[in-house]
Amino acid sequence: MTKTFCVFNRNRESFLGLRVTRADTVLSRLKGLLGRMRLEPDEGIWLIPSHGIHTIGMMFAIDVVYLNAGNRVIHLIEHLGPFRISPIRIKCASILEFRPRAIFSSHTRIGDELVICAPDEMQYHLEHRGTQRIRGKSGE
Repeated sequence: MTKTFCVFNRNRESFLGLRVTRADTVLSRLKGLLGRMRLEPDEGIWLIPSHGIHTIGMMFAIDVVYLNAGNRVIHLIEHLGPFRISPIRIKCASILEFRPRAIFSSHTRIGDELVICAPDEMQYHLEHRGTQRIRGKSGE
């Protein structure tokens, strides 16, 4: 069974995905979403490492979220169609791919901080989000 992750936007207090698989080997990143007909709601893939992606050979559009090493959003692409190449972002550490409108429906913006963790760890992050935000502001 493949381990899945939840992706939560801490700034907007919204989820981008609840069943996100990690692609962190050369083979899993190369395969990505190829061979799939679509993504189900709340599904996604997390490509680590990655500076850019392509949708050559894919049959559907995706939303693309570029993250730095601290899981902060540095670039967004909504509805990247099939047979496209996304821009390269050198400061990008990983990329999330979701169904179209995931960015819009979660209100995700550049600069937002994402929490990516196993579903059983998400409860902890949700319960402590207020104290983490307060600590972050006072520690700056």
